[in-house]
Amino acid sequence: MPDLLLELFSEEIPARMQGKAADDLKRLVTDKLVAEGLVYEGAKAFATPRRLTLTVHGIPARQPDLKDERKGPKVGAPDAAVQGFLKATGLASLDEAKIQRDPKKGDFYVALIEKPGKPAIDVIAEFLPVIVRTFPWPKSMRWGARSARPGALQWVRPLHSIIATFGMETEEPDVVHFNVDGIEAGQTTRGHRFMAPDAFSVRRFEDYEAKLFAAKVVLDSARRKDIILADAKTLAQAQNYELVEDQGLLDEVSGLVEWPVALMGSFDKDFLSIPDEVIRATIRANQKCFVVADPSTGKLANKFILTANIEASDGGAAITAGNERVIRARLSDAKFFYETDLKTKLEDRLPKFDQIVFHEKLGTQAVRIKRIQSLAAKIAPLVGADVEKTKRAAKLCKADLLTEVVGEFPELQGLMGKYYALAQGEDESVAAACEEHYKPQGPADRVPTDPVSIAVALADKLDTLVGFWAIDEKPTGSKDPYALRRAALGVIRLLLENGLCLNLMPVVRPQASLFVFHEWMKSENVQKIMALANEEGLTEEIFPIISASYEKKLGAFRQWNSQTESEVIRDPEKHAELRKLVSSRCYDLLSFFADRLKVQLRDQGARHDLVDAVFALEGQDDILMIVRRVEALAAFLATDDGKNLLAGTKRAANILRIEEKKDGRAYDGAPDASLYAQDEEKALAAAIDRAKADAVAAVAKEDFAAAMTAMAGLRPAVDAFFDKVTVNADDKAVRENRLKLLNEIRAATRAVADFSKIQD
Repeated sequence: MPDLLLELFSEEIPARMQGKAADDLKRLVTDKLVAEGLVYEGAKAFATPRRLTLTVHGIPARQPDLKDERKGPKVGAPDAAVQGFLKATGLASLDEAKIQRDPKKGDFYVALIEKPGKPAIDVIAEFLPVIVRTFPWPKSMRWGARSARPGALQWVRPLHSIIATFGMETEEPDVVHFNVDGIEAGQTTRGHRFMAPDAFSVRRFEDYEAKLFAAKVVLDSARRKDIILADAKTLAQAQNYELVEDQGLLDEVSGLVEWPVALMGSFDKDFLSIPDEVIRATIRANQKCFVVADPSTGKLANKFILTANIEASDGGAAITAGNERVIRARLSDAKFFYETDLKTKLEDRLPKFDQIVFHEKLGTQAVRIKRIQSLAAKIAPLVGADVEKTKRAAKLCKADLLTEVVGEFPELQGLMGKYYALAQGEDESVAAACEEHYKPQGPADRVPTDPVSIAVALADKLDTLVGFWAIDEKPTGSKDPYALRRAALGVIRLLLENGLCLNLMPVVRPQASLFVFHEWMKSENVQKIMALANEEGLTEEIFPIISASYEKKLGAFRQWNSQTESEVIRDPEKHAELRKLVSSRCYDLLSFFADRLKVQLRDQGARHDLVDAVFALEGQDDILMIVRRVEALAAFLATDDGKNLLAGTKRAANILRIEEKKDGRAYDGAPDASLYAQDEEKALAAAIDRAKADAVAAVAKEDFAAAMTAMAGLRPAVDAFFDKVTVNADDKAVRENRLKLLNEIRAATRAVADFSKIQD
């Protein structure tokens, strides 16, 4: 079957757009082929700086013939309906239609429409111009004299030529004839802009790819990447260095060249006094060059590797010299920024945060830093961190945002904080926390292990989450502008990978109260606010971090705090309203953590319904304990005892649900032992008491496997009960007692999980 070759040749396409553009071209063309009944065998798209290329093989030579029946009006319908039917179907008269008999609804006309398929090349010629004109570039432009005309072609960069050929592998292909804004499709392209600029003709893809390579164009971006990486490593190893690999830079550079040529340059050794990351960021951002390291020290060498787009006659000497001049200038700037930053201590930069708003509803960066500092101090003892070091790290962790280097290279935030903290003599844990409190920033990012870093990282992420939940700005659908999902996953990984037990509710509730009080403070009597703050455990040491702009009200609080309880103006109704709001926000945030934990565990092969079953229990806010309980529950349910107990528990729950709905009441409360009429009832009651006591004791010791073993002891008694006992007994008191006994099964299993949340 025939193959299609399509090339769209233009000026340089931005590297960041090439990959998606190739995918879009493949999707648009192949979707249209299938829609037209031309089911192909395979397709592949390519992109270089100057061209998008698509090859589709195994396309049928013509469309299949189509036969369709179209139902028309009833026999005897008004003339207007008949004429509309004839016009829509292309029939000359009703004589060309057939009559479909229908005894119930009446006879009606049916048009038999036969549409012969068209040659595939004609179909392709119809839809390709539409695809070119409507191509989904993120940004596009118009050019030349034609750009002033209505409907002028828009493309990412000026489009020069189009190749479109179609034909069998063993035959000379035909040109797919179409025109886009004066550009006629043909079979002519050009090679490398400088080394092979002349036009040449191609036939099909194999011929096209080979001729392009001869014209100094490597069509496949993956092949260009392999060439760049291999040549760069070879150059580095030739001088006993190691290439510092950078996949993101490799992807970008491969989109800047059609014929990659690796060259090595150097810079003054004096610049090696700058942190390696600053050197790398400078060279990467400004010249798209790779850096190399000395394997004996692990530090950067004063060399770099650039990727040229030409085999220069001087071996690349002029190109290398030009890059060296630019890099020298940029490194001089970076050195100046770094040395200037070192002259100002981190804490001396903090007052500037008073004028920088973090979020209009969450206050300034200065207020946020105070919140993080207070929260980190609370978390520190819970994770084994030194409180004073943690408070110091939390105070300084954001200060590098105001430095010259981070202003120039935002991706170095945190890292530069560590360097500046070490330079001014801070403790190593404090300096490490300045860098690591942002981590982990993604699934591949490492998790801090130093307790001070853990405490500050948790405080930073929890303050962000609680703050946005308190002001009700949560992620919706695919939109998450404040990266709250990433923050929640960061908290989960910090706790799980460090094996830390931490109850989240006692940590997040006071923090949520701060935000709620902050809003209330704008309009309410300060004494009412302070009364509730005191009841919530928000003492004078914590409360002022709400906002420095309320000094008068804070002064009133200090005065109020010395008064007696009877002198305080109270508003119980308002207090209850605010407590309800704070609790609602906190529980909603815990549900969000549950959803993120499901994602995390699902990626590891765990069942999401088991997470629901554990989270449904009251007070489940310790991520590590939840995961351990889920793991034990999964192991238990994989056994026969687990499966049968789950079935019995669900049977009990179903009976209770039906009977409670019918009777309009809940069958809770302890059953009356004197009403047990059968041995199986007594045995089940005794088994429930034993299992509940053993499970609760095991859970208290965090031995969830033992808790599941205790639950397994219920199985024989539950099975026997359902085999021998009739729940809906004729005696009303016995029936009620047996329903209460079923409720005891449900209550007992809740010592380990809510079995009603578990899927069969």
